[in-house]
Amino acid sequence: MLHFAAAGAGRARSTRRRAAPAAFAGSLVVAGVLVGALLTAGAANAADPGQGRVVVVGVAGLRWADVSPEATPALWSLAQHAAIGTVAARSVRSSACPADGWLAISAGARAADAAGATEAECRTLSDPGFGAPVPGWSDYLAAVRDQSYDARLGTLGSALRASGVSASGFGPGAAIALADPAGALVGDHHPVPTDPAALRDELVAAMSSSRLVVIDGGVVRDGGGSPDPRAGAVAAIESRVAAVLAALDVARSSAGLDPTFLLVSLADSGTTPQLQLAAALGPPADAGAGRFDDALLVAESTRQPAMLQVTDIAPTIVTALGLPPDADGGAFVGAPIRADGSGGSAAERLDLVLDTARHASAAGPVVTPFFGWLFGLLALLVVVVVAGLARRSFDRPGALRALRIVGVAFAATPVASLLANAVPWWRSGRPGLALAAVVLAGVAVIGALALLPRSRRRPLGPTTVVAAITTVVIAADVVAGAHLQVSAAMGVQPLVAGRFYGFNNSAFAMFAASSLLLAAALANPLVRNGRRGQAAALVGVIGLVATVLDGAPGIGSDFGGPAELFSAFAVLALLAAGIRLTWARVLGVLLAGGAILGVFAFVDWLRPAASRTHLGRFVQTAIDGGVWPVARRKLGQSLGPVFGSWTGLLALAAVILIVVGLWQAWRRSARAPDGGALTQLAGDEGAEALRTELPMLRPVVLALAIALGIGFLVNDSGITIPAIGIAVALPLLLATCSTWLLGRPAR
Repeated sequence: MLHFAAAGAGRARSTRRRAAPAAFAGSLVVAGVLVGALLTAGAANAADPGQGRVVVVGVAGLRWADVSPEATPALWSLAQHAAIGTVAARSVRSSACPADGWLAISAGARAADAAGATEAECRTLSDPGFGAPVPGWSDYLAAVRDQSYDARLGTLGSALRASGVSASGFGPGAAIALADPAGALVGDHHPVPTDPAALRDELVAAMSSSRLVVIDGGVVRDGGGSPDPRAGAVAAIESRVAAVLAALDVARSSAGLDPTFLLVSLADSGTTPQLQLAAALGPPADAGAGRFDDALLVAESTRQPAMLQVTDIAPTIVTALGLPPDADGGAFVGAPIRADGSGGSAAERLDLVLDTARHASAAGPVVTPFFGWLFGLLALLVVVVVAGLARRSFDRPGALRALRIVGVAFAATPVASLLANAVPWWRSGRPGLALAAVVLAGVAVIGALALLPRSRRRPLGPTTVVAAITTVVIAADVVAGAHLQVSAAMGVQPLVAGRFYGFNNSAFAMFAASSLLLAAALANPLVRNGRRGQAAALVGVIGLVATVLDGAPGIGSDFGGPAELFSAFAVLALLAAGIRLTWARVLGVLLAGGAILGVFAFVDWLRPAASRTHLGRFVQTAIDGGVWPVARRKLGQSLGPVFGSWTGLLALAAVILIVVGLWQAWRRSARAPDGGALTQLAGDEGAEALRTELPMLRPVVLALAIALGIGFLVNDSGITIPAIGIAVALPLLLATCSTWLLGRPAR
């Protein structure tokens, strides 16, 4: 049984027992009001879908860096006058083949062809024969069944057929996009004419007879025998895009049509992923939004300017055609694309999309080394501390001061890596070195603030400063749109796709550890002075704000985080109030945390389908009976990072060293005869002094274990959450103990 004795008289104990539940009951009421307000706002902002016609040109391997006024005048005209952006083409593997992108349009979800599983070979697509199904469709179905993304091939085709929407497809990729679940073609299909004039004429006819026209615009692949293989492939795409734009001009002038035009690169040009090109013209998909002209592209799936995902294309088509919101049967995971007019001039917009792609490409190679250094140095820190305990090195004040400095610097590194994104390090000729320099500068500034004389005079002073900076920076970034997290070393990687807003798993781990430590540090003086009710209320308020920020749809939008934070803060508040923990109370707290998660997900599900985050979509998935594929995928993603890479194994080793090696070495050193300064942390006298001066230390360790333990179980990044949480918490706990020992009288 977990047991923390409550101190004080019976009346004080009763007051404290009422204080913590009252504080959290009030927190739940406020949380309900805030979530209700978010729900109302989401409903108010929803707009009815418009009606219209859509022309989609899908290509593969085309990037904005390929576009120039001399070589690609048609594409350059789009850069000047269209709404433009970048696309994360990733579907299942780290790099996407052309078939993968077209399958993602068909399903509206991540899907990939089995060919190209080695990321070296992609299937060559071919047009279907007259009356025949899409070539390779049975292979696609078999591959998707093994991918655990619950992709339903043919969803777009089924929606078009059920709604009676006329469609025309040109080229093999268009056949995949417009196929039904059996692989049969929906609408008319044509090979792409080699003559641009013939393509223009056929497109004019198709636009007059079909509300949806899809064109396979060609493929750019790296390698090949020519001196510049990209140039020839880009020129072929340029010719087809010019023919499509010419057909649009004819349709507008002669037939009065004004279709929504989308040009999207759906796949990578090789095994190295990069952000792809996207452009749009004409009426918006959502009738309440602005036209796709002179703007940036954005979608609710990313909420980042000029950044889309390949899974956004199908929802955009359906919305622009005016199909019912439930036409996809809950299969689509993306969101309709819209225009953001805040991008400035044409030159500024083009600079932004080029810089966005460069940033993402520069961030990819630094992630693995950064995490390798982080966990490697964490393990080294543990080894040094264990060795120092064995050799009685920490008897000397100088060693304790050094440990405090190292602890503060190490704990400041994660938040410094986010703040580094405020400086354009990716524009350097050597981005890795530039990032390292910026991070070290940030660590130096945060460390200097944490080690000011006023801060280091109090045992929890350095911890308070670092935890407060980490908590405030991450919270402010999430509220502002999570821009610091995008393409950060410990943030969101656009080339991996996923969720670009709210709390990513690394940011959540940092936020959970720092906010719990901050709450404990602020509550500690209140508990020391016997004001436990106020301490519990303070912890409850911080926990409320943290939980709402983390779980609110459209802000944090985190799936498992609310349960973790609520449970950890509830335990911390109970212990701050002096209430003894029992298994029954812990179980009640965990169940309440699960209920909080359910509330956030249900509230999000009540919003319009287009406004839902992955919380509400998960509820719909559960209603549709698709929970098991999601659970299986998350379990695989949770265990995969541990055993699938050397960084995962290094993180696991670091955690084991911390839990086993450091704890055991500390206890042996502290209990040994003539144990030096560490004897002050053991025995009746040392334990009593520690409990008296730092009464919130043991409670926050338990709260951290709860938050990071639940995070390991319910999130899809597995060991990453406890590893990063420990990377923040352990150094600060070491700094706290060092500062406390330095303030104790010599024995």
